[in-house]
Amino acid sequence: MVEKSTFVEIAKKVCPAVITIVITKDLPKVEGFYFFPFGGEEFIIPRFEKGRKKTKIGGGSGFIVSPDGYIITSSHVVADPEADYTVIFEPKKRYPAKVISRDPINDIAILKINVKNFPYLELGDSDKIELGEQVIAVGNALGEFHDTVSAGIVSGKSRAITAYGGLIDRKAAQLRGLIQTDAAINPGNSGGPLVNMEGKVIGINTAMVMGAQNIGFAIPINYAKKDLEEVKKYGKIIRPFLGVRYVVLNKELAGLHKLPVDYGALIVRETFGEEAVVKGSAADKAGLKEYDIILEMNGEKITEENPLAHLLQKYRVGEEISLKVLREGKEITLKVKLEEKK
Repeated sequence: MVEKSTFVEIAKKVCPAVITIVITKDLPKVEGFYFFPFGGEEFIIPRFEKGRKKTKIGGGSGFIVSPDGYIITSSHVVADPEADYTVIFEPKKRYPAKVISRDPINDIAILKINVKNFPYLELGDSDKIELGEQVIAVGNALGEFHDTVSAGIVSGKSRAITAYGGLIDRKAAQLRGLIQTDAAINPGNSGGPLVNMEGKVIGINTAMVMGAQNIGFAIPINYAKKDLEEVKKYGKIIRPFLGVRYVVLNKELAGLHKLPVDYGALIVRETFGEEAVVKGSAADKAGLKEYDIILEMNGEKITEENPLAHLLQKYRVGEEISLKVLREGKEITLKVKLEEKK
């Protein structure tokens, strides 16, 4: 077993591989502002010039995981497909970064820079972490203080939270299996590494609880290992796609709509004109229909705590899975061969 290091030694080892991500976008130039008094209040409206200029709109953290320039960060940090991303090692070392692939379900993204032989971090095994284990969080705190190091312990495991964030898609994200830590995680830390006392990455800093003290969360690094492996092999993250729109049932919904079960995924279109079952998809080929309720996937119940989207992540494209379905009051079993999400 590798001998555990001191905090100072770990910081020296980890910080050179932790980077700052700056987000910029072409936006209209603002010449000034108009002030309009109305109803006892004053409203401010920007006055635009002709032309556009690159404007910083946000930032986050990340870390290098290979000598050929692969970087792991949080998906919500690089959510805008129209923005430009620059990686900063220090004020004079800036490199354009390409977003190779995003995994919004697990809040993970893989970036690439065309730079070689930079220091990189070794990935640990997040399945082996223990409650009370000492950890260190590193990142660009508040988007201003790079190489900020904070220490703490693993204060909880397998946490589930509803997170809000990102510059573009601010919908609630359901994140599960998270590592809870009391190591300080601040805005700007997102995407930075949570490392153990061997200096190995065990998590990706992703969220904090507003109004609480010393409660932060990190995505287990084992989630990202699969994404990184697929990006290196296929050039993208490959995700299995079922091809249904659905609502996860609970007691409240079941009672409101007088449904026979209070769990499962009810296949139903969200708006008029949509397809509840995507034509030509794996679900369509298996015979799933609108108003079917998918109760189980390979024997696992579908619930709010164990939703369909997260169950799908356990399987690979090409695998055949078994679905227990409630259709018109009768339970049936359908076999589905999973296909790639385009």
